[in-house]
Amino acid sequence: MIFNINNDHKIDIDKLLAIAKQAGAGILKVYNDDPENSSVTYKADESPLTLADSVSHQIIAAGLAALTPEIPLLSEEGKNIPYEERKAWDYYWCVDPLDGTKEFIKRNGEFTVNIALIYKDKPVLGVIYVPVTGIMYFGGSKIGSWKIAADGGVKHLFLSPKIDNWTAVGSRTHSSDEEAALLAKYNVTNIISAGSSLKFCMIAEGSAQVYYRHGPTMEWDTAAGHAIAIYSGAYMAMPNGEPFVYNKPSLLNSSFICSISRVIAE
Repeated sequence: MIFNINNDHKIDIDKLLAIAKQAGAGILKVYNDDPENSSVTYKADESPLTLADSVSHQIIAAGLAALTPEIPLLSEEGKNIPYEERKAWDYYWCVDPLDGTKEFIKRNGEFTVNIALIYKDKPVLGVIYVPVTGIMYFGGSKIGSWKIAADGGVKHLFLSPKIDNWTAVGSRTHSSDEEAALLAKYNVTNIISAGSSLKFCMIAEGSAQVYYRHGPTMEWDTAAGHAIAIYSGAYMAMPNGEPFVYNKPSLLNSSFICSISRVIAE
């Protein structure tokens, strides 16, 4: 499958997915070789950082540089790019080499590799790979959203908004009273938890209908999942209904809602 950026530039999706798999293999090597997670350090904000984050970043950075040398990279592990420089970017890669580091440390398998292509302020292509299960999700403008099972089976993800009883999905490590208050306004009959960007994948494949995050995330936390969700037919916006955008002066995100139909937190 080919993703057309413009008349002069195209991305081979198979090669992009292969980069995500290679990064996942690098993560699993650390995961399996370091059962005590002795390589964990902590950033200034006390969020954890593992050797696997660095290994994955290096694999993805090298792979994307070879695949699309003309497109700059913004990664959690290489994020110190001044806004004055990146504001001129039309396209750029937005990458979280290991989303769900806390899940990695807990060893519950719910961590992912996230790679997204942003055009100006909107994700136009997203890839999420789950190293432990071998499941791949991807979605993009004009190609739709897809799931590739570990055995190679391919499924087109396309949502139906006509569901009466909703399941809400939320974070395993971040929740709030505001989230509970919003869900109480709608016909949510079940609430489940999941780590990392898997919550967006659950929206895209229809196993959950709403994901509300109250509180900050970073752009690389959401970009790939945002793409996969919206190109499956989901809706994503800020709680007041305003667009959820990227390449902001601050890379910190506000709250958001991702759901199978328009939901506004009044």
